[in-house]
Amino acid sequence: ARVSAVLSCASLQMKNMDKEVKRSRLAEQLYKHYASTAIPKGIHCLSLRLTDEYSSNAHARKQLPPPELLPLLSDNSFQHYILASDNILAASVVVSSTVRSSSVPEKVVFHVITDKKTYPGMHSWFALNSVSPAIVEVKGVHQFDWLTRENVPVLEAIENHRGVRNHYHGDHGTVSSASDNPRVLASKLQARSPKYISLLNHLRIYLPELFPSLNKVVFLDDDIVVQRDLSPLWEIDLEGKVNGAVETCRGEDNWVMSKRFRTYFNFSHPVIDRSLDPDECAWAYGMNIFDLEAWRKTNIRDTYHFWLKENLKAGLTLWKFGTLPPALIAFRGHVHGIDPSWHMLGLGYQESTDIESVKKAAVIHYNGQCKPWLDIAFKNLQPFWTKHVNYSNDFIRNCHILEPLYDR
Repeated sequence: ARVSAVLSCASLQMKNMDKEVKRSRLAEQLYKHYASTAIPKGIHCLSLRLTDEYSSNAHARKQLPPPELLPLLSDNSFQHYILASDNILAASVVVSSTVRSSSVPEKVVFHVITDKKTYPGMHSWFALNSVSPAIVEVKGVHQFDWLTRENVPVLEAIENHRGVRNHYHGDHGTVSSASDNPRVLASKLQARSPKYISLLNHLRIYLPELFPSLNKVVFLDDDIVVQRDLSPLWEIDLEGKVNGAVETCRGEDNWVMSKRFRTYFNFSHPVIDRSLDPDECAWAYGMNIFDLEAWRKTNIRDTYHFWLKENLKAGLTLWKFGTLPPALIAFRGHVHGIDPSWHMLGLGYQESTDIESVKKAAVIHYNGQCKPWLDIAFKNLQPFWTKHVNYSNDFIRNCHILEPLYDR
């Protein structure tokens, strides 16, 4: 009886320890979520100071690019990159790393798009920090005549839909109680990121209309670093497809490279079950080659709008994560898989990433919560990003955006 009592007591202690471990892991995921969605003081300061500079310094307001270079913004003999971001520091890293890695920087044209609030600061940064011989254009969403409520009605519906507001801005405690699996919680919290209802995050679906003179572009997310010349991307034959992307169903890891449609969609819902194949291969946003000429001959945008509306009708129950799922449907049949070495994903998910593979990748993508500009960044992966930050810049120094010790 004593032995039985001892074993029972030990079993109870083990269960309590398991509960504590799970509780600790869940708390960690919540902390990471709040840390990843907050704006660091230094980055907020940078935006404010550059905005002030825009109002007081004529050099910060100078035309980008200068008038004599404006024709190059629609010259299809150049390499056109598009970046949509409200993070000035992150945008600066994407642009500078791309230009540094290019074998023909004089042929690089960057179209940086930001929101109305960030526009003065973003413009100031690139006006005062030239990346010559590359060309940079900075535009706010308010400067695109095509972006009207009539042309993007579904976005207004998303922003005003009560269920969407509750989903993205509601009580996170209800999420944590929904599962005791930290990995499941992490994915649910990531789906709650406010960026998913941001117009900037949906802009890529309107590229053919926003850039009517361009034939082919490369779209880059703001949490990437370019490490190799991307010029060969313009030589890839997309075989009539619209979107050149890395497929994410060819690997073994659970976080990034083993994703099929079943990962993203709710196949217990009849609308999804009768419309999609759970074994269909997924692909990645972050570094995409878009053939805009081919795109203009399709109904991709209308399909995207249709499925966003369907998800609203279904009470947001058709899929789990952000903006990729409706794009997976909209681009079905229009994706050309490119070599995975062009785009390495997953640097923001786990610390135990193969460093040698990181070094070899053309583009590395911090697409998890632990962004390289945050305190929760993985210290072994952060230097690939921080080496492109100019810590001697007066604005960066005055905002106390400090160079990590391991970079000194």
